[in-house]
Amino acid sequence: MSDSQQDEQDDLQNYLEEKAKQEQESEQESETLSAYDACVLAESAKIHELIAEAQGKNKESSEDE
Repeated sequence: MSDSQQDEQDDLQNYLEEKAKQEQESEQESETLSAYDACVLAESAKIHELIAEAQGKNKESSEDE
């Protein structure tokens, strides 16, 4: 194998390694976002429950008056 072929092979190897690293980082970011989204959805559900509960109590208190 000549030097230029070896250099090309090394460049290709480096490129592929860098690409694999970028893909792995991208997957980790999407997992993090998914965990974040799940947390936001759970908190949103709690807030909706609290709002519904508060509205139910407001209806009860206004009916008592």
